[in-house]
Amino acid sequence: MLDEPPHPVNWNLLTAKQAAIEWRELNAWVDWLRHAYGLPASVVPPFWYRHPELVWELSALHVHWLCSYDPEQDGSAGLGWHHDFAEARLRLRDWVAASGTRVDRDRPTRQAVWPGQDAPEPVEETVIADRDADFVAFVNVDLARRRDAEEAYYASLIAHATDGDGFGEQTGRSGSEAE
Repeated sequence: MLDEPPHPVNWNLLTAKQAAIEWRELNAWVDWLRHAYGLPASVVPPFWYRHPELVWELSALHVHWLCSYDPEQDGSAGLGWHHDFAEARLRLRDWVAASGTRVDRDRPTRQAVWPGQDAPEPVEETVIADRDADFVAFVNVDLARRRDAEEAYYASLIAHATDGDGFGEQTGRSGSEAE
């Protein structure tokens, strides 16, 4: 059981440590989900983690499932989850079709070009022979990116605190003069 009720996961705000936990938990749950419900790759493809639209949907489903099957929940909560799961499967199927991910290959989801934007570089499919190894490599890149962002953020705080902007700046005035 969890120490506290699950909360929605905002993947944009997770630290590297938090993301490592969420990736591990979500990957295990998605694997359970696809086996428990016999889901085809057209609903949950092997490379779902490479597509943010699938990550967000599956993550929301996971949290919803955790809440629905919490021992404190009422007896009909599972029915609510299954109702929402039926709708989510339709969205997942649409997103999988748009993403271009397949059982043994993947490509980034195509993005519509808006007026004034440059056309994107051509995208090619990548054949992926070992899904588990690819997942680990993908997550490691994500965690490294998050660690780099965290380090840059903390470095900017230190620089900001010492550059005379009021965070730790010594003005040379006494406390009574500053008032």
